Order: sequence, then structure tokens, then C-alpha cells
Amino acid sequence: MAVRIGQKAPQFYLPDSDGNQVCLKDYSGLWAILYFYPKDNTPGCTLEAVQFSRYADELKKMGAAVLAVSPDSPRSHCRFRDRHDLRLTLLSDEKHDVLELYGAWTLKRMAGREYHGVQRSTFLVNPDGEVVRIWPEVKVKGHAEEVVKVLKSLLGQ
Repeated sequence: MAVRIGQKAPQFYLPDSDGNQVCLKDYSGLWAILYFYPKDNTPGCTLEAVQFSRYADELKKMGAAVLAVSPDSPRSHCRFRDRHDLRLTLLSDEKHDVLELYGAWTLKRMAGREYHGVQRSTFLVNPDGEVVRIWPEVKVKGHAEEVVKVLKSLLGQ
């Protein structure tokens, strides 16, 4: 399924880093920054999570929450969160269901071999649950700042 701008964000339920079930509908009435990343504690994924965490207070004031999804286990997420003092919600999609639903589980190629993996991508969901912006192939450096800038623009700030 390809998620498109203007459509309702597909609903999901996933465990967070503490094993609690988190639902997208729990964020109804808030802006949701939903991003997909490949693996905990790798350089690019750590940089992205740390950058979003730096904006945690500012995003909260704007009525926004950051939800980060990877195929890693809740236990891995817990270690990742604690090691880097992350201030965002890490969600575990070990079966790739939500990754596939959002089109973030893709065929990749490296060194002449093909495999399935996470396409780093971000979806901005408005308080009504509609997707208003998609970043399909994220480059980590400056991405969190760009998302915050777009959200401020949408809020007229």
C-alpha cells in the first residue's frame, strides 16, 4: 500500500520500548511525526533519533509527538533510548506489518545482492489523522530540523 498525502494515516498498534501497546489513534488531536528507520544504535539512526530528541520540548509546545518505528525488539529500543537519552516514542515492528503498510519495507540492493529492509522515511500526520507531508527517502543530516520547519510553517509560526 502506498500512503499518499491527503489520505487518513493507516492505523496501527505496536509495542513501545517498555512493551506497552501504542496506537496511532492515541495521538488523535495532535500532530504525529511518524518516521521509519533501519536499526537501533547505528550511526545514522542514532543521529536521527538524537536530532529529533533535541526538538522534543519545542515539538510538545506545538502539539506534536514523534513516533519512531523499526524492526528492532522493545528490549533493543529500551537500550537505545537509555543509552542516548532519547525523548521520543520508539515502536517495535518485528513482523514488518506497519513498515509494509506505509511502504517503508522495500527491496534493497547492495554489493550485488538483494534483500528487504527499511527505507528511511517520514510521515507528518495532522491532528485529524491525515497525512500532510511525506519524506520518502530521508537523508539524516538536517532532517529533524526540516520537519520542525515544515510543521512551524503549517502552524503559521
